[in-house]
Amino acid sequence: MDDSARKAALQRLEPFIGSWEMEAIFPADPSVVMGGGRCVFEWMQGGQLLIQRIEIPAPEAPDSIGVIAANAGNDSYTQHYFDSRGVVRLYAMTYVDGIWKLLRDSPDFSPLDFWQRFTGTFSDDGDVIRGEWETSSDGSTWKHDFDLVYRRMK
Repeated sequence: MDDSARKAALQRLEPFIGSWEMEAIFPADPSVVMGGGRCVFEWMQGGQLLIQRIEIPAPEAPDSIGVIAANAGNDSYTQHYFDSRGVVRLYAMTYVDGIWKLLRDSPDFSPLDFWQRFTGTFSDDGDVIRGEWETSSDGSTWKHDFDLVYRRMK
């Protein structure tokens, strides 16, 4: 992928740029809401990579860094994920028409004990992302894991 194609692909991710408050909602009876998280998306290397930094003020939830790169030849991306537990993963990523998707369906730096996917939808004004994480043991039957809500900080 030449430099101009990479920059064009990454520029499509401009709606992510900025600081976001995060809230996770875990299924239970009643639901468990974990707020106070913070996420920052920012450019690195002069716009050649997008960095996602997440800090969550709860010991049971890991802080993380994602490094997002454009893939050659298509409109997809790869997110390299690292967290405070030492977990390292690769996610296939797309962002089309306000829909953000992440998928982990093959072993990478750690065994594939389960598949994961995330689907997030941007609000019309671009200030809220509502999404959900799902897991699967076989790649065909998916189970809701938890919801995430990102709210842009102004």
